[in-house]
Amino acid sequence: MSTSRGRQAAMPFIMVTVLLDMMSIGIISPVLPKLVGGFMDSGVSTSLAYGAVQVAFALAQFISAPILGALSDRYGRRPILLLGLLGMSVNFLATALATEFWMLLTVRVIGGALCANVAVANAYVADITQPKDRARNYGMLGAMFGLGFILGPITGGLLGDHDVRWPFFLAGTLSLLNAAYGWLVLPESLAADRRRPFRLTQAHPLATLNRLRQLNGLEPLLWVIGLSTLAQFVLHTSWMLYTEFKFGWSPKDNGLSLFAVGVMAVIVQGGLLRQLQKTMPMHRLVTIGLISSTLAFAAYGAVPAGWMMYAVIVANLFGYTVNPAIQSVVSNSVDSNRQGETMGAISSINSVAAILGPLMGAPVLAAVSHFGAGDWRIGAPFYLCAGLQAIAAFIGISYFQQRRRAVA
Repeated sequence: MSTSRGRQAAMPFIMVTVLLDMMSIGIISPVLPKLVGGFMDSGVSTSLAYGAVQVAFALAQFISAPILGALSDRYGRRPILLLGLLGMSVNFLATALATEFWMLLTVRVIGGALCANVAVANAYVADITQPKDRARNYGMLGAMFGLGFILGPITGGLLGDHDVRWPFFLAGTLSLLNAAYGWLVLPESLAADRRRPFRLTQAHPLATLNRLRQLNGLEPLLWVIGLSTLAQFVLHTSWMLYTEFKFGWSPKDNGLSLFAVGVMAVIVQGGLLRQLQKTMPMHRLVTIGLISSTLAFAAYGAVPAGWMMYAVIVANLFGYTVNPAIQSVVSNSVDSNRQGETMGAISSINSVAAILGPLMGAPVLAAVSHFGAGDWRIGAPFYLCAGLQAIAAFIGISYFQQRRRAVA
């Protein structure tokens, strides 16, 4: 991109892209289990089929995200981003039209393979942003995540009450409109002289992760990202049933709690983060955030009353700064012509966490679900989250201490 006007125009589009992406995912989240159940015979477990659909999408993303990211390093961000938006639109619309379970599974695999929008959007932000401002702009994208997860499930739940396929038609239409808008207004961010050759043998997830861990001693931060994301997915898997078992919450109560989480993410990542950056260095922001998140996970499992969950959500102020801050550190350590590959590798880590989270959280919750309402032991999945986050905090703090000693 050659002009500052183009740069200013691009950032709002990327924010809208991430918002609509997260809205689309949130729109289908309340109704996808019901859609899957409609394809099942009486002898087939809906929960197993739903798990297969989710794992298939995550596995496809794990393999394809670094490949699409590397392709964006070769051919530019714009065509890969538009391809992802079109792929997402086709995925949702074909899901709405599927009449057999095998069709649904196939569509989800193809959709997962084509959708690397968030990874390429993050690379786009790195292209158009000075290193000192990346944490702020990644925070803005995080705010769009939060806003999307506020608006999406509410919209999907309302539409799903009328017809389980309507949310998929809406999500597909939003993605298609976003792709059309991007085709008209989105400039390319990666100049031709900053691009690099594409080699498929070097673009698979294991190869890209291996190169990333060898770069500037970044391996510890990859562990921090992986463990923190895994803790989040264990929490997502357990939240609804945990609050029902312990506090007797209804779907409405759970919806309000997730709404509160989204609001805090928007407030902190969308505005407060840039103020915090002015008062403390990045490594301290990450350190405080990791410790805050560890304490918050433990508190979620230990609190005896439902209203206290809201107190923890608000008190975990610094926890919402961890992801954009670490992402900024990683991005600033990578050459400009490898931003797509790097963000694709991080997306692969997130995909692995999306697969492992339900496999870890669900059995732990099942093992303690027989305890009485209000029993502190029902919080075992959140104690697991706290343990994972504590390990991430230890690794992150040790990493930054070593870096400071090396600089000194």
